Amino acid sequence: MYSIQLTAPFQLESGEKIENLEIGFHIFGKLNPAKDNVVWVCHALTANSDVFSWWEGLFGKEKTFNPEEHFIVCVNSLGSCYGTTGPKSPQRNKRPSLDQFPLVTTRDMARVNEELRLILGIDKVSLLIGASLGGQQALEWSVNSPDVHEKIILMATNARHSAYGIAFNESQRLAIFSDSTYGNNQIEGGRQGLIAARSIAMLSYRTYQSYSKTQTNPGDHVTDAFLASSYQNYQGQKLADRFCAYSYVTLSRAMDAHNVGRNRESVEAALGSIKAQVLVIGIESDHLFPVEEQEFLAKHINNARYAEIQSEYGHDGFLIETDQIKELITHFLSDQVPENYSQVIHNNHTQFKLVK
Repeated sequence: MYSIQLTAPFQLESGEKIENLEIGFHIFGKLNPAKDNVVWVCHALTANSDVFSWWEGLFGKEKTFNPEEHFIVCVNSLGSCYGTTGPKSPQRNKRPSLDQFPLVTTRDMARVNEELRLILGIDKVSLLIGASLGGQQALEWSVNSPDVHEKIILMATNARHSAYGIAFNESQRLAIFSDSTYGNNQIEGGRQGLIAARSIAMLSYRTYQSYSKTQTNPGDHVTDAFLASSYQNYQGQKLADRFCAYSYVTLSRAMDAHNVGRNRESVEAALGSIKAQVLVIGIESDHLFPVEEQEFLAKHINNARYAEIQSEYGHDGFLIETDQIKELITHFLSDQVPENYSQVIHNNHTQFKLVK
């Protein structure tokens, strides 16, 4: 992992400033002489900049995006706890800000990516890719800097976070706030609240079908100690062992504030300013970021295709269904229609629908 510290104060969209902003990031591979092999990744909520560790279906040796061929960059999101300045970062002559960390937005996060691009001396990003919160950042960056990106892949994301998504995030934050150890200068505070928050989140990431398939107890004799119960506890503990409640609150609030139309003419006009070729991928069972949100993106981005994958895993399909995603990406980069997909022109925009 690499780290760069900005010398000038970084001004947030809120008007507040972060002094000595630290940017944590990973780089894999080498920039070729033509500088046309840059693949830039914006990660999701609790991920990190080591994209090889969590998106191994797409990134790694002999994978779709490999260091032998591509120069891969991934920045840890502003407000996270994996290298970029966040609530637990030490402040000059002060304790970490914790629950007093300022509000950040996906627009702020996009600007951090742009700052690093300029520092690295990269003129063009051949491919920008992001899903969920990462897709929101990628959208903001592509609107703010429309001449930088040549191709963009957006998965399971939206132009403006929905009331349903905000409600889920608020429910998770309420769980964290109910933990008496959160705040009050307790650096490791909020652990139990974070466990509960993750349990709530899993219900939005997965589906009825996936829980029925994997977490149903066999037989009819069980009255306690259900598989689904232990699974929820396991997922909560697993996140709490590696993540920070303060960062979880910060990043979920950034997601809630996501709106590419804010202080611009409109959401539609902002999307229409994107110049890159774009592939938008929806997941048919995703109820957190339903496919109509991705269809909206494809409709209003001028040079966009929409494709939809099948999955019983809901929103988490972007991490799990990598075989389908690889096929779509391969054909998008070669400008071909994938096998097993029908091509439909809808409102002058290309859509791919999987032929069942």
